[in-house]
Amino acid sequence: MALRDIKPTRSELINVKRRIKLSERGYNILKMKRDGLILEFFKVLQHAKDSRGAMLERYEHAMEMIALAETVEGAIGVKAAAFSTADVPEISLKSKNIMGVVVPEIQASSVRKGVLDRGYGMLGTSAVIDETAEAFEDLLEAIIEAAEIETTMKRLLDEIEGTKRRVNALEFKVIPELTEARDFIKMRLDEMEREELFRLKRIKAQSV
Repeated sequence: MALRDIKPTRSELINVKRRIKLSERGYNILKMKRDGLILEFFKVLQHAKDSRGAMLERYEHAMEMIALAETVEGAIGVKAAAFSTADVPEISLKSKNIMGVVVPEIQASSVRKGVLDRGYGMLGTSAVIDETAEAFEDLLEAIIEAAEIETTMKRLLDEIEGTKRRVNALEFKVIPELTEARDFIKMRLDEMEREELFRLKRIKAQSV
């Protein structure tokens, strides 16, 4: 189709200008959201590093304690103490919102127990069993916290990537294409006005 055959209207120009404004507004909002999410991500990332470090420390301590307990009580004694606990931890999963991103909030009950709540008899075991049980309770708490934080990180990262794609699409595709369409329509309307003016002048000259 030749350029001369394309005849846009003023309403089309107004519509394209409106779409450009909406796209620019959406671009600015998404940019702010992306930047805010990145800030939140780095806050959670630092928390995750601290949490993972604490979890590894507690893991090493728990392994040391169970090795000591097996030396003192024997492997069978340690297993008997472990299997005597009837009240197992319960995990409940809730959610919270970070800048529109739903992330998990893990709540646990019956993780940390008193000496009398662990099920094994105090007279038949040494203090090292209590210390080992406490070390594994500490480890379980750290694992639960790390799971919540790392899941939060993954969801924030997924949202950041999705937002970045939308920002890039608006910046490098949608807005440039709409701007190009606006400029073309404006140029073509100006040409059509000049052609119409020339036609009217020619008709006027012929009628004189």
